[in-house]
Amino acid sequence: MSTQGWLVDRQARLRAFDRRRPWVMDTLVAVPIVLFSIPNIIENPLSATIATLVLLPPLYWRRRYPFPAFLVTAAIELTEGLLDVAVGAGVILLVMLFGVASRGSWRALVWASGITLALLVAEIYLINPVTENRTITLFLVIGTSAAAVASGIAVRTRRAYLIALEDRAARLEVERDQRARLAVAEERARVAREMHDIVGHHVSVIVGLADGGAALATSRAEQSAEPLRLIGDTGRQALSELRRVLGVLREGDDDPQLSPQPGIDDLDRLLPSVRAAGLPVTYSTSGELHTLGRGVQLAVYRIVQEALTNTLKHAGSGATADVTLAASAGEVRVRVRDNGRGRPAAPSHGLLGMRERAAMYSGVVTAGPTEHGWLVDVVLKEPA
Repeated sequence: MSTQGWLVDRQARLRAFDRRRPWVMDTLVAVPIVLFSIPNIIENPLSATIATLVLLPPLYWRRRYPFPAFLVTAAIELTEGLLDVAVGAGVILLVMLFGVASRGSWRALVWASGITLALLVAEIYLINPVTENRTITLFLVIGTSAAAVASGIAVRTRRAYLIALEDRAARLEVERDQRARLAVAEERARVAREMHDIVGHHVSVIVGLADGGAALATSRAEQSAEPLRLIGDTGRQALSELRRVLGVLREGDDDPQLSPQPGIDDLDRLLPSVRAAGLPVTYSTSGELHTLGRGVQLAVYRIVQEALTNTLKHAGSGATADVTLAASAGEVRVRVRDNGRGRPAAPSHGLLGMRERAAMYSGVVTAGPTEHGWLVDVVLKEPA
């Protein structure tokens, strides 16, 4: 850790400790005041002891009530000057002035600065007149008071800045979570639209076959005509419900077309377009991929499409990709590997979409950097 980082860490720890146990810091301020007052207490036991005891309480409630604590200390300072008792009220007054500057209102700070200036002038010229170098003494004490005010304002500004940073970080975290949830919802809606097309297409085929079978059975006076008509009617009802429930996901499309969605065969048309975009891609398969269901094939197609899209976006020039599909024992494995320069640390919407699709088929998605690029490894299980 660098020296600057070490200092920042220690400051953060000190602030956290001060927030948890403010009385410790207040006591550290009070101890030197008491030690400074010991000689005067020995000389004037009663008056000096009373003045010291009266000075200590404002130190412990100056954080919550900075301006009242300042007023009490200023009154004690004035009384000390009139009684010629020196127990450190002037030092505590600077601490209180710092507290008003760092925690009080701006109006209270103006009043506190004015009272401090008037009190200093009165002590130097009237209460305990300084016989030599009055002007220098006045400028010295005014400079010290101005330094206390400036330090308090600096602490106030830093505190406001840190609060603003924390608030911004919290808002960014909320926005990040919202974007992630919106991305998941959008991907789920897209998957639902695609499933709407797939299921609707197959139900339409079933209805057509049932109607054709019913017409043929009727012409032959077979008893199967009525069950086939019932199958057709049930299919049409299911199709109507499907359009009513899932068709609303197609924004701006009043007449959704129930066309088949892309499958594994369509990768032969996808990969040339990716190569034309400047990404050399090799493609290999193993196993009986064509026996997979349309839904699984769609998931495989979309995962490959999204993985290659991310490679085009992030891998950089000169990268190549390798796509491997393997089907065995009721599952299919999709591997897309590239030799690019990697990806950003934050998960992309595409990766969220892959996880959503894999979850539909009890799948597992592994995506991350490798020694020479990036790997997407997805295993999908064929529904029983």
